[in-house]
Amino acid sequence: MTDPVSSIRNLGPAFEASCALAGIHSAGELRALGADATYEKLLRAGSRPHFIAYYVLVMGLQGRPWNDCKGAEKKALRVRFDALKATAHDPVAAEFERMMDLIGVKNP
Repeated sequence: MTDPVSSIRNLGPAFEASCALAGIHSAGELRALGADATYEKLLRAGSRPHFIAYYVLVMGLQGRPWNDCKGAEKKALRVRFDALKATAHDPVAAEFERMMDLIGVKNP
């Protein structure tokens, strides 16, 4: 049996559900992808970009508490987050997917 995404520090059931929608079904898959590729997949699957969620993921993969990110490290992560958001998040497509979910139409 594989470990669930929620077995990674800081990541709970809601994050695990978002990962499942993005095709990530285990902690091992997430670790193999790393934080940036995982977050890119989440954005491409329609997750709304949120900086705290991104750095919580980064800290979790390092085995650190979510609130351990501070100062220069946090600023550097913000730059990475902004770059991911700029290339992987399409607000029009995300809104379309949200509306389809509301009416019960899901991607296969």
